[in-house]
Amino acid sequence: MMKKVFIFIGVIIVITIIAISIYAYINMNYDKRPLKRTYKAGYEEKRVKLNDGTVLNYAEGPDNGPPLLLIHGQSMKWEDYSRVLPDLAKNYHVYAIDCHGHGKSSHDITKYSGVAMGKDFIWFIENIIGEATVVSGHSSGGILAAWVAANAPELVLGTVLEDPPFFSVEPEEMQNTFVWHESMKVAHSFLNQSESEDYVVYSLENSYMWGLFGDLRTLLANSARKYRAGHPGEPLKLWYVPYKWLHGTLYLDEFDLQFSEAFYTGDWFEGFNQEDTLSKIDVPTTYIKAQTMYGDDGVLYAANSDEDAERVQNLVEGSKMITIKSGHDIHFEKPKEFVKIMEDFLSEITVK
Repeated sequence: MMKKVFIFIGVIIVITIIAISIYAYINMNYDKRPLKRTYKAGYEEKRVKLNDGTVLNYAEGPDNGPPLLLIHGQSMKWEDYSRVLPDLAKNYHVYAIDCHGHGKSSHDITKYSGVAMGKDFIWFIENIIGEATVVSGHSSGGILAAWVAANAPELVLGTVLEDPPFFSVEPEEMQNTFVWHESMKVAHSFLNQSESEDYVVYSLENSYMWGLFGDLRTLLANSARKYRAGHPGEPLKLWYVPYKWLHGTLYLDEFDLQFSEAFYTGDWFEGFNQEDTLSKIDVPTTYIKAQTMYGDDGVLYAANSDEDAERVQNLVEGSKMITIKSGHDIHFEKPKEFVKIMEDFLSEITVK
């Protein structure tokens, strides 16, 4: 009898070790397999230099349909789309670009405005893609996609706006939003101090979200500090922390915080009127909105309130809104749903 008990206990221990090992492996390598699949699907990373010296880094997929330009959100880079790139390549000729101040594109503070970036992306469509394009952007990338659609309709087949924070992203609009407390204020504070040199660790030490969990924020920040010290130049990954909780820090080492500062000061919106931009869009448009949530303190845990989402939809004549139960990074959290939306969008466009 005792032998059976020991065998049972041994089996449980082995199963537990295997489960923990699998869990740890996933957390430490979650981004590698999608990127490997992306390159296997035929994507190539490329760079182009504009006449003024600006470098735009991007990944281009095989030509299997109309062009699709993907514009990521703030602090990300093109690789953030890797979970959807292989499947998107089945129906589109995909160009996923690094925004200015992100990844391997130029980190030039003079280009950190919606208008300047929008003009460069129009140049990219004209000179690199060479034909009318579907433009999809996430978060601030969605705002840029809208600007391109409004200002170069002849180059845009249609646009998919993935949870863009219209009417909640200029300084006076952001004060009661999650992104203000979690990102903008923290980045601004980091730029105006000299004690810490590692923004990844600093962002966790001063995180609004992790601060809701009391001492857990300190424990996490200490773990991050030790990991970064032992793995210089590597993104933060902790085997025991779910990767989705740390995904927002994955590309921070390649992100220019002055880009965030341009949002903090409002300089990013110089010459950019949100309402006029949306009202000028005259191409098929799908607006994807993540669910609206509020914290116990009344802070908006979403890109848009329901009221502002309705305002966006009303301004873009004929637009279609799809609400998804997801966090902000929809293509990362709900890749199958995002791909399906993009596949369905093909029926909305007419190739020019």
